[in-house]
Formats: sequence, structure tokens, C-alpha cells
Amino acid sequence: MDKEYDIRGLFYENNGYLCRKYLNIRRKSLNVVEPDLMIVMMNPGSSFPKDENDNNVVESEAALDDTQRQIIRVMNNCNFNYARILNLSDFRESKSDVFYSEIDNLKNISHSIFSDRRTEDFENLFVKDIPVVVAWGVSKKLEKLAENAIGKINKKNIYGLLKRGTKVLYYHPLPPNFNKQKKWVSEITIMLGRVKTTEPQPPLLGELSDH
Repeated sequence: MDKEYDIRGLFYENNGYLCRKYLNIRRKSLNVVEPDLMIVMMNPGSSFPKDENDNNVVESEAALDDTQRQIIRVMNNCNFNYARILNLSDFRESKSDVFYSEIDNLKNISHSIFSDRRTEDFENLFVKDIPVVVAWGVSKKLEKLAENAIGKINKKNIYGLLKRGTKVLYYHPLPPNFNKQKKWVSEITIMLGRVKTTEPQPPLLGELSDH
């Protein structure tokens, strides 16, 4: 899997926070220049640049993690060649609880590409009129960031597993249970498999885990 894809992102620092602006997952065997799939998740987690330059002005090769492997499984199932990952927050933090605790502290810096202060970044990086998978998790602490993202995205093109009883909380690709990880890939594959031939479907109501 690692050898089939070129995985590159833009890593930078913002007021002492390690961040990642975007991540591109591109199939090496094809000369594709434009993403055909957008992914929006919570934050870059433990993602890091292989060259160890945490404050770059150009993109660099990134280490592959388990969440990205889930995205690649969907790409392989549905014949997508180039996925771009954006996040509710650029802040790199592998522990969700730590990330949640920092959300209030991040309000004064432009950590979210979906904020009004990052309109230029959004316009440059978000590709419209292609499928968008949303999978940022189901913590209520994400609701405000999620609402901002939904407001920026063309809603008719959104695919994801929506938690029952919520309006903007979609299950993450990597719940702790392995069988639920397989279920996420399977259900997103089914949803995206319809994209080529039918109108976009409403989000499925999932029962994975509160990840």
C-alpha cells in the first residue's frame, strides 16, 4: 500500500502549535493533477513529515498512518486516484482528549481552513464538484467546527456515516474496534460506489462508536 501512493502534505508551525494544512494521497502509476475525492476529518493526529521539517513552506513526503490506510482502502475499492485530506483543525495532536482541551485555546489563531479568516486557503485547496467524505468523529466538542465546515462545503456532495440524533457529527474512519473499521470502509464504499451512476445519497446513519 505504501509503495502505490505518493503521500505528501504541507507541515507548518502556528504560534507554537505543530500543524498540517493538507495531505494529498496520489496514485503513483497515473499522472493525475487534480483530486477526484475530498476527505474532511478532525485533525492531522500523529501525521508527521519524513524529512522532520515541521515548519515548511512547500509540501513534503509524509509518513502513512492507519487512518490514511482506511482512506486508501476506499480509494482502491472505488477506483479513486487522488484524495486530498483537509481537517476541521490543522493542529497536529494524536490524543483526542488533548485536542479537545486545546480547542478553546486555538480560537485566537487561524487553525481551521473553514474559518472566515482562511477563505483564500479554502478556495485554493478545496476542490468543488467532486465527492466529499466527512469523517471527523462524533464528539459534541466538535460541533461548532463541524458546523463551520458544513457551511463551507457544497452539502449535496457530502458522504459519511452520521451519528443518530445529530446533524453534523460523522463517524471517524478508525474506530477502536477492528470490525467497525471494516464496516466504515464497507459502508463508505457502498455510498461512493453510487456516485458514478446516481445522484448523491443522504448520509447513512451509522452505529460504530463514539470515536
